[in-house]
Amino acid sequence: MNNQQAAELTEKYLMTTYAQLPVAFVRGEGSRLWDADGKQYLDFVAGIAVLGPGHCHPKVTAAICEQAKTLVHTSNLYHIPPQGRLAKKLVELSCADRAFFCNSGAEANEAAIKLARKWAGIHHEPDCRDIITAHKSFHGRTLLTVTATGQEKYHKPFYPLPAGIKYVDFNDIAALQAAVDEKTCAVMLEPIQAEGGINVPDAGYLPGVKELCEQHNLLLIFDEVQTGVGRTGDWFGYMDEGVEPDIFTLAKSLGGGFPIGACLAKEHVAQAFEPGDHASTFGGNHLACAAALAAIEAIESEGMVQNAKAMGEYFKQRIEELKRGCEPFAGMRGRGLLLGLELQNVNGRELQKACLDEGLVINALGDDLLRIAPPLNITTQEIDEGLRIICTAGRQLLDS
Repeated sequence: MNNQQAAELTEKYLMTTYAQLPVAFVRGEGSRLWDADGKQYLDFVAGIAVLGPGHCHPKVTAAICEQAKTLVHTSNLYHIPPQGRLAKKLVELSCADRAFFCNSGAEANEAAIKLARKWAGIHHEPDCRDIITAHKSFHGRTLLTVTATGQEKYHKPFYPLPAGIKYVDFNDIAALQAAVDEKTCAVMLEPIQAEGGINVPDAGYLPGVKELCEQHNLLLIFDEVQTGVGRTGDWFGYMDEGVEPDIFTLAKSLGGGFPIGACLAKEHVAQAFEPGDHASTFGGNHLACAAALAAIEAIESEGMVQNAKAMGEYFKQRIEELKRGCEPFAGMRGRGLLLGLELQNVNGRELQKACLDEGLVINALGDDLLRIAPPLNITTQEIDEGLRIICTAGRQLLDS
């Protein structure tokens, strides 16, 4: 099957929930992908921040194969040894005490909201169930998490939306203070807004949010679906600010490419859940947890968290050097390997397509911004290669 045949199958049989680019990837290794026509690409997106250890990392592949030969799934009605080991590892790496496993970031955020509201029902008045989130946030595609997402374009097709979600501007502590009332039980934020534009908070903002939550006995929830598991140059994005949340969520890089999500919480919050309050048929099964354990082991043993921090600085350094001679480059924002390449005089979506034609997978977050979220073990040579492609493709667009 070639690219065209794969596209024809998609167009004939799949619901049109995606606007696919004209390529079908069939193989991957490290930071490289190959399509159905045999063309090779450098990957600066990693499945949208999913492939932390890179494509088909040997440790992750071996763990999946071995577990698949042994036991794939039972259910959460029974103890699952790799699930316990994964929970223990995440607790050891973080400020959390307990974990709940599911299959995606949206499910993890659903669990976080349900846990916060269950906790509020114990510790506050019965109608204290509101969650404050931020404009330009992104928390998922389920009806509740799309409501928590502070972007009107995702809301319009699905009215009426669930009640109990309020929005304030990100990075504005005064706006948050004004929004808190007797019905507020929690604040839910991304340590760095990813889908919303790689928006990094000012120094002091997240500590200020934490202080405000403590003053009003509110829970602080961090959506770490994109920032977690090493991407920002620390194991979790909250560590960059020294602010510990009461609840935080993970997915994407957690499974090294295999679907798994997690909601983690401190003991005083986690104990609010009782048997029957929440569940997931496939969440945290043997295969998913084996993959996640192997991914974390690979990231930890090969120094990928440290590499993410170093390579993020290298990206910024190179952009500062290159933008003097490469007109499309305007600057770069972000932290670690969750970065936004700011553009000028070219359209980001057109540049994304032009880069794909030149053998680079990149993601346009808008007309003037490219998201860069490559594997955490990317090298300086690969960074230079990718930036050359972006610069060349951008110049070609300017000349056309």
